[in-house]
Amino acid sequence: MSLERRLLRENRTARNFLLSAVFCAFLATGLWLAFLWLASAVIHRIFLGQQTLDQVALLLTAMFGLLLLRAGLQWTSDVLAQHSANRVKQNLRARLSAKLFALGPLYTRGERTGELVHTTTTGVEALDEYMTQFEPARWLAALVPVLVFIAILVLDAWTLPILLFAGPVLLLLLALIGGRARALTEQRFVEMSWMSAFFLDMLQGIATLKLFGRSREQAATIETISRQYGNTTMDVLRTAFQTSLVLEWGATAATALVAIEVSVRLMSGLLPFDRALTVLLLTPEFFMPLRQLAMKYHAGSAGKTAAEHIYAILDTPVSAPLAFSTEPTRETNLASRDILFDDVFVAYDDGARPALNGFTLEIKHGQTVALVGATGAGKTTVANLLLRFVEPARGKICIGETALNEMAPSEWRTQIAWVPQHPHLFDGTALDNLRFAKPDATQAEIYRAARAAHAHEFIMQLPRGYDTPLGERGARLSGGQRQRLAIARAFLNPAPLLIFDEGTSHLDAESETHIRAALENLKQRRTVLVIAHRLALAHDADVIAVMQNGRVVESDTPEALEKRGALYAALRAAYQGGAT
Repeated sequence: MSLERRLLRENRTARNFLLSAVFCAFLATGLWLAFLWLASAVIHRIFLGQQTLDQVALLLTAMFGLLLLRAGLQWTSDVLAQHSANRVKQNLRARLSAKLFALGPLYTRGERTGELVHTTTTGVEALDEYMTQFEPARWLAALVPVLVFIAILVLDAWTLPILLFAGPVLLLLLALIGGRARALTEQRFVEMSWMSAFFLDMLQGIATLKLFGRSREQAATIETISRQYGNTTMDVLRTAFQTSLVLEWGATAATALVAIEVSVRLMSGLLPFDRALTVLLLTPEFFMPLRQLAMKYHAGSAGKTAAEHIYAILDTPVSAPLAFSTEPTRETNLASRDILFDDVFVAYDDGARPALNGFTLEIKHGQTVALVGATGAGKTTVANLLLRFVEPARGKICIGETALNEMAPSEWRTQIAWVPQHPHLFDGTALDNLRFAKPDATQAEIYRAARAAHAHEFIMQLPRGYDTPLGERGARLSGGQRQRLAIARAFLNPAPLLIFDEGTSHLDAESETHIRAALENLKQRRTVLVIAHRLALAHDADVIAVMQNGRVVESDTPEALEKRGALYAALRAAYQGGAT
């Protein structure tokens, strides 16, 4: 299905608005043709019929009425077209947001943020001109010439051969030049997306660039990209100008031929003056929609290119559960039951990069289980499975007697409190970020959660306390403070399952002590899965599961694993040696 049909088929309200806009514009064109016919009649009666203005007053009044009605129809057409564009943009923005949420963080991590932002903002906005200008022009270019053709057929059939020859030739020229405009517009969109992504990367890594003395080099790169983007933009404008110029010349030449042909027959007495004048006035209107389409062709190309990138995201398949049931489960506290991973397989990049290979583990209700292992062993993938960010290729995950893939992800996530290794703080106040976990939390609840997470003290030391803006990604806070704020959010969320992706490896000893103490408070009356990057927190767990090559190779209490002298003991010795 073409993008034009798909855009409108997926939004019936927008399609109805657009068709109504085209209908109003078509009626306005019909009224303009009637105005030209009346103008010919008035000129004929005054200059050849020797009539006075009083005698043609009725015709002049009708002409004035047609102009007013035409202006009203044109205004209505513009308003309806804008409503259509707004509906399309609102629909696509909502669907893009929902799609990106459905694809989850694994998809967004694999894409450049700047390119996604450009597609979802500038790309969607490019459809405004596409819907309000190009689409009506495209419809009118198909309808209006037919109407003018019929009118001239009634008035003077001898003029039609010129129109039948010139019309297709101009369409062919428009298609040939328009193909180049489409290619340049695609190149311009890609360059703009890449420049947005590059500039965002540069801003986020500005400290690293200054440290390594690469700031000027990156600034020069931005200048080069901007220059290339500017050159491409000028190429697009030149092509658009060439398209308009060719159409203008072609239409003018065809109109001149009609004028010569009509003048010859008029002077020969074969054609009445009023009909000859009407044909001369109507002929430019035959080509006007094509000329308007040529002027709007750039907007059409930009809109189509943007739509292709938008639908590339919307058509990205979501990794679906193996046997997902659309019926929501009736159980309300599934996370208070035992969790069983049974022979689970997970692979990324279409199976090219295995992450879990026969992973089997049981987490008893109320137990704290720590996953340890070398980098790449698959620890984070286990957390992603429980968070429903990724689905297993084989195997099953059960919560009690219920298979995890039989539950709606949104319902299941209400049972989970998650503290990631690098928590994301939004550009708001400390209070705003805490209330993400519980929007209706009282001040007493927030203070209690912050104290339990050892965060209340540093929050109160901020310039405005809980009302202090934290900046993008919590720029005002240190790494340990961000982690404790994320733990405070977990305290506000009374979910029975806690996933703690330990992020103490980059913190100082005092911050690590605070976080370990906060975690001890947080673990009470919960089932806890700790992704341990360092072994200090793992030693506090009830059970340690040692992972290697995507599976559990050892699982027991910390004391039993140390006595066993196997892989965990080697990891512990290496950790202690490194700490020493």
